[in-house]
Amino acid sequence: MSGLFTVEERDRIRDRVLDLADADERVVAGAVIGSLAHDGGDRWSDLDLTFAVADGVPVADVVEDWTREVVTELAGVHLFDVTNGDSTYRVFLLPGCLQLDLSFTPASSFGAAGPKFRLLFGEAVERPHAAPPDPEELLGYAVHHALRARFCIERGRYLQAEYWISGLRDSALALACRARSLPAVYGRGFDDLPAEARADFDDALVRSLDRDELLRALGVAVECLLRESSGARELAARVEHELRALTAT
Repeated sequence: MSGLFTVEERDRIRDRVLDLADADERVVAGAVIGSLAHDGGDRWSDLDLTFAVADGVPVADVVEDWTREVVTELAGVHLFDVTNGDSTYRVFLLPGCLQLDLSFTPASSFGAAGPKFRLLFGEAVERPHAAPPDPEELLGYAVHHALRARFCIERGRYLQAEYWISGLRDSALALACRARSLPAVYGRGFDDLPAEARADFDDALVRSLDRDELLRALGVAVECLLRESSGARELAARVEHELRALTAT
C-alpha cells in the first residue's frame, strides 16, 4: 500500500512527541501503551503515548497546547476525544494515515490500566487493570440487538436490520473471546479464536439485504450467541425461549 507511513516515520514522530514532553515542565511522566508497548507491534501499528500532568495543572490546558503543536508542526487532524475517569485521550490523523493517540492523566492517578504499558520516564502509580467486559452485560446487549434486528426486518428497514445483526454477532464473538481468555473488546481477539469457532460465525454474516437472508443470518447469530453464553448461563436460559421465538419464520 503506497503512500502510507513507514516505521521510520512513525519512530520520528514518536521522538518528536517525546521532545515535546521533555520541554513541557507540566508533564512529569510518560509511557508507551498499546501494541508498541512491549512486542514492537507491527508495520501497521499506530502510535499511542500517554503522559502524566503535574497535579494542580489543568489537563485541558496541556491537551490544547499540545494539539496546537501537533496540528501546526506535524500536520495532524484532530479526530475525536475519549474520556476515561480523569484521563483525556485525543486522537489525531497524521500524514501517511498514521494515527497518533495522546492521552493525559493527573500524576496522582497515572499508571497502567492494562498489561500494554511501558514507562519511558517519570513515575507511575499502581492501578487496577481494566476488567474484561461482563458476560451478562454482553449477553444483555446481544438480546437487545436481536430484538431490534427482527423488528427492523418486519418494518422493511433492511439496512438498519443488518446493522443490528452485525452488533449481535460482534457481542457473541466477544463472549466467545472472553470464554477463551482472549481480548474481548474492539474485536482484538476475534481473529485468534479457534478455526472451528470462527467458521460458525462466518454463517452469521449478512450476504444481502433480502428479507429471507436477513432472517437466516439473524437465526445463525442467535444460535452462536446461545452456544457462547457459558459465562452467563442463567440469563441465557431465561431468554432462550424468546430468542428462538424471535427467529422463527
